[in-house]
Amino acid sequence: MNSLKFLLLSAASLVSFSTQAQTAAPAKAKGPATEQVQLKTSAVCDMCKTRLEKAMAYEKGVQAAVLDVPSQVLTISYRPDKTTPDALRAAVQKTGYDADSQPAEARAYDRLPDCCKKTNAVHTGGE
Repeated sequence: MNSLKFLLLSAASLVSFSTQAQTAAPAKAKGPATEQVQLKTSAVCDMCKTRLEKAMAYEKGVQAAVLDVPSQVLTISYRPDKTTPDALRAAVQKTGYDADSQPAEARAYDRLPDCCKKTNAVHTGGE
């Protein structure tokens, strides 16, 4: 009976020790923290929001992208070891939208639905 108690106590101590050893190990160094960039776009509606946010999700290093439609500002959280603000601006342009002062790629802009074009009368104040 004493040897059974000894065996159980030994097993419990071993489990406890191995659990402590696992939690005591130093955490692996993570990559660089994410950074944010805000780009002024020519996006004008919720379809633009969906299109831009989805396109950015496929860009290397992008952690999140959120477009505020009223201000037309796209906020992108990204890993600086994977991409750059210039590469993200180019991705926005390739999606068909202006990025800061840089115009959208013409072919991509032409493929946008009419409601997403900045020249649409609804967005320019015309009738």
